[in-house]
Amino acid sequence: MGAQTIDPAVEKLRTLIRIPTVSHRDPSLVDTAAFDAFLVELARQFPLVHEHLELTHVDTHGLLFHWAGRNDEKPVVLMAHLDVVPVDDGSPWQFPAFRAEIHDGAVWGRGTLDDKGQLVAACEAVERLLAEGFVPAQDVWLSFGCNEEVSGDAASLAVEELVRRGVTPWFVLDEGGAIAGEALPGLVVPLGVVGVTEKGTTSLELTAEGRGGHASTPARNGPTVRLSKALARLDAHAMPARLPDTTVEMFRRVAPHLPGPIGALVGKVTGVDRLRPVLAKALVAAGPEPAALVRTTFAITTLAGSPAINVIAATARAGINVRVMVGDTVADAVAHVRRVIKDDDIRVDVVEEGEASPVSPIDDEAFRLVERTITDTFPEAVVTPYVMMAATDSRFFTKICPRVYRFAPFRMSKAQRQAIHSYDEHLGIETFLEGIDWYRRLLEGLPA
Repeated sequence: MGAQTIDPAVEKLRTLIRIPTVSHRDPSLVDTAAFDAFLVELARQFPLVHEHLELTHVDTHGLLFHWAGRNDEKPVVLMAHLDVVPVDDGSPWQFPAFRAEIHDGAVWGRGTLDDKGQLVAACEAVERLLAEGFVPAQDVWLSFGCNEEVSGDAASLAVEELVRRGVTPWFVLDEGGAIAGEALPGLVVPLGVVGVTEKGTTSLELTAEGRGGHASTPARNGPTVRLSKALARLDAHAMPARLPDTTVEMFRRVAPHLPGPIGALVGKVTGVDRLRPVLAKALVAAGPEPAALVRTTFAITTLAGSPAINVIAATARAGINVRVMVGDTVADAVAHVRRVIKDDDIRVDVVEEGEASPVSPIDDEAFRLVERTITDTFPEAVVTPYVMMAATDSRFFTKICPRVYRFAPFRMSKAQRQAIHSYDEHLGIETFLEGIDWYRRLLEGLPA
């Protein structure tokens, strides 16, 4: 693809990918100059958005745009975030993470999928409609967070601003699902998965303490050993798998497209409750992504022990990232950890607590609009609700809106989904342009 044939929106995306807006939990590590530069560049790339929409700054670098429509009875909020996770210097990126190079018909770089691609697609759709003098049927709000990756305050402050203005959204749309290829074993057609709920995000810290001392005279069962045993037990004993109603509905829609015995089993499960455990076990066996659909998960993410290799640790700690399944609670997850580690002397602290989000309706005009827009843009996809495994800023909006949906209008292969928060993140140019069209259709389809 020659440079002369590239849609100008692609260059806008590349320009913004090159600005390293990396979030950190420690504010002192944040490069505020990068965030400042991003906001300046965003205004340069989308002048009509900034000229015609009312802008309220939220938190340090969050943005809340208001596009006045012909009516304000059913205001809509479109969300994205401008921050990204850090890049591990040792990770094997094929192409530098912040150069936004084009290879194999895709833009490569941190943030292409999570979440600048979605932010740019939404802004470009609005920019093009503004250029045509289009006025939406309903008020539209664009809420762009600046610290989503560290569970910061921007989204909750945006909610407070909407409450202050008396705005009750008809529906909210954030990142989350996608046009997912290879979503299930044996499934050939892509799924247009729309998150109607998301797992709760909870952080635990396990701490083992002891005398410590010199490494030349180790005692048995020191803090690091006890902690290791506890982590091994937790890794070996997952919480029970089960199918929530949202997942049952997903498989009801997918069943006709699954081959052979799998499709037959899924078809039966959606109609017979006693077969749900059978499918739940099958999904656990199918791999990490399907397994996460049916149970609360525990990821051991951080470890800390001795400050030196010749010193026995007096304190050993492990961080556990928990994704709480719909139907489970944080208390259930903590009780499970205490039960399976079998060591009352290991302290279990809840560092961050987040329950699963409420389930948004699918037998509803708003969901049908999202569904219809997906079908119009991606006719080969089977549209289905699902339980989103990751956390988004949209969880804060459930306080003011019962219809919170999570969908990115891009085709994503299994490899692309695995690249999110990892290496080789990239977004196909063709599907990026489809995403712009998707937002345009959505905005044009808002009911009067």
